[in-house]
Amino acid sequence: MIAPARRALWRGRATVLIGIVLLALNLRTAVSALSPIASHIREDVAVDAVGLGIIGTLAPVAFAAAGLVAPRVARRVGLEATIVLACLAMVAGPIIRALASDYAVLAVGTAVALAGMGFANILLPAAVKEYFPDRIGTVTALYASLLAIGATTPAVIASPVADAAGWRASLGLWAVVAAVALVPWLLLVVRQRRSTRNDELDEELPEPPPHLLGSLWRSITAWAIALTIGVTVFGAYAMFAWLPQLLVERAGVDATQAGVLLGVFAVMGLPGSLLGPAIAARVTNVAPVIWTGLGCFVVGYLGLLLVPTTLTVVWVALVGLGPVSFPLALALMGLRTKTPSAAAALSGFTQAVGYSVGALGPLVVGLVHDASGDWTVPLIVLLAATLPACFCAVVLAKPRFVEDELASQTSER
Repeated sequence: MIAPARRALWRGRATVLIGIVLLALNLRTAVSALSPIASHIREDVAVDAVGLGIIGTLAPVAFAAAGLVAPRVARRVGLEATIVLACLAMVAGPIIRALASDYAVLAVGTAVALAGMGFANILLPAAVKEYFPDRIGTVTALYASLLAIGATTPAVIASPVADAAGWRASLGLWAVVAAVALVPWLLLVVRQRRSTRNDELDEELPEPPPHLLGSLWRSITAWAIALTIGVTVFGAYAMFAWLPQLLVERAGVDATQAGVLLGVFAVMGLPGSLLGPAIAARVTNVAPVIWTGLGCFVVGYLGLLLVPTTLTVVWVALVGLGPVSFPLALALMGLRTKTPSAAAALSGFTQAVGYSVGALGPLVVGLVHDASGDWTVPLIVLLAATLPACFCAVVLAKPRFVEDELASQTSER
């Protein structure tokens, strides 16, 4: 396949680039905006630790479910129109949460917001493939970095805003941010409808090749990308849920220091977000990136297991670098497919599988900790959970398009 000609990043596509940037900033706000102000919310809404835990599990579940639905909706109503619907859900969700008078409404608002984020999360790789086929690595690196910033910012400002204006304002603020992200996508939909009327063009996301629909489970490349996501999300979600308690009990730090170290863990995702997609776009063999992430996970977990009180920040930083494979996987959704529709289908499959696996991270680690009574066995479990990355590195070392892979299987029958 001939590589698309490179052109200026902004030329003829400034609106969609702004749309991708603003959308990426919104895709994790519902996940990190609530827990820092849980004590404020409890003053008005009856919600216990179990209720908060259930809300916490909604994110990976919503992202996995979106992987099954979003590509089909996009093929029916169009990529840009589906993203508009996702943005509307991201506006409505925080408003519902801000108006909540009981736990059920709070949970519904969270589900609505996460449904929108899940749809957008699945379709962003397809948007990059459609509008930036010559800049997949650059644009994926940009939006993957903004995902990390969008996850960190609410956690930092949620409590100060709640102290100053109340928890409802703190949660409702993100509806305004989502509304801003909605604007460029509305402009794109209006522009396309005018183009359709003038040129009689069909702007909907085209159907993928027949052998692709319902067949991605037969693609070893699709499974390798899915497991790459699963490994990184499993470890990342487990660390976000349990790292502070692990550090207090095993490394002997206090709660404040544990919070700072959790921030170190989160910030270390930024270098990977910038480097992973950029490297993937420039090399044919991406296995070294996966091996690097695996090595960081292994060394970091071993440090916390064997010498947790020595160089604690180094072990935490290394574990934080482990998910470098996640933004790499986002880039591969466009790089290992030929069309935006195929990228959307691959994104849906891989993220549905990956987030389903990743959602088990906090639960498995928590259950193993309760059963064993300390953090030795949970850390061994986390080490074992990185092993599928070896399979991923071997498979993804060979550059191949998913469409060609499935077509060859069909022709051999």
